[in-house]
Amino acid sequence: MTESGFTVGRVYEDSSDGYRVLVDRLWPRGLSKEAARIDEWLKDVAPSPELRKWYGHVVDRFEEFARRYRAELEQPPASEVVARLQRLAADRRVVLLTATRDVPHSGARVLLDALEEAQRDG
Repeated sequence: MTESGFTVGRVYEDSSDGYRVLVDRLWPRGLSKEAARIDEWLKDVAPSPELRKWYGHVVDRFEEFARRYRAELEQPPASEVVARLQRLAADRRVVLLTATRDVPHSGARVLLDALEEAQRDG
């Protein structure tokens, strides 16, 4: 039986097996589409450009960034992509990929937490 659920990793690394989904709005620098081995690019689930620019990966802003990003995830089009990711993870492992070096303080990590909470609650 295939493991289902979510994991997060860097797109530049050969992360765990599963359905590989890029969840960044911008394509990763210096990476070809072939090398990325992406199954799907879901940029509509990424933080809005305004939120991403405001955050700027300033760790002191992470808690507020996470709060604002979770609010965005509840609104279309992001909420539609969240629902799609939940369906995908029902019968397979979904790997949320990001180019960010600091994965624990990234949008991908906030998305992972939100998806896992929804799985537990629902």
